[in-house]
Amino acid sequence: MEACLRAELIETVKAEASVRGIALPSALADTAKTSFQVDSLVVVSVLCVVEPIIGLELPDSVVRAGGYASVDSALAHLLPRIEAHWIKKKGDKP
Repeated sequence: MEACLRAELIETVKAEASVRGIALPSALADTAKTSFQVDSLVVVSVLCVVEPIIGLELPDSVVRAGGYASVDSALAHLLPRIEAHWIKKKGDKP
């Protein structure tokens, strides 16, 4: 799930950067670390893509209002909250 979420967020950031004319590093790991504002509404839409994969509907509250400074910061915030929601609904770790 982490890999899928990371890939979706990176693709979203790359698309947004392309529209804005901003160059990002070519290495995915470097792109994830790059300071680039990731809007909270964009993250909610990315979670909608991930939900069918994990088989669990996630509340919007797992996303921080105001967004994130990078893909890595989004993942650091989201993954523990997604795991906590998973445990609450499914009973153990994913």
